[in-house]
Amino acid sequence: MHTKMIWANLMVDDLERTRKFYTALGFKQNGEYSGGDLLSFEVGQNNFVINFCARKRFEENISDKAADLDKGQEILFSLSAANKEEVEQWAQAAKDIGATIFLEPHVYQSGYQCGFADPDGHKYNVLYWPGM
Repeated sequence: MHTKMIWANLMVDDLERTRKFYTALGFKQNGEYSGGDLLSFEVGQNNFVINFCARKRFEENISDKAADLDKGQEILFSLSAANKEEVEQWAQAAKDIGATIFLEPHVYQSGYQCGFADPDGHKYNVLYWPGM
């Protein structure tokens, strides 16, 4: 089998807070699929789609309870950066809009990275890797 696309679906408690947070980070809202209890963004050159669902819709879709992100993590999204300065810009932009910085910018092996969590606890690391 060969799939055409893959996207992420995450649960959030406040869609408006999520819209403001990701818009401030520069993510492009995917308006065609946003509305009601779903908010959709496109990220990166290939327009990877991240959907944010209200808790009730998310739990209906998985036929289960959503994970408690205060107790553990479900996924770590990795975002590429062009250089060390861009990693630091991501960290500062995330900090400026209220993200939790769980990894300050630092050298990681032969690259450079930082990590932040959105208001619902979904985690991202931003990574510069020479030659990537």
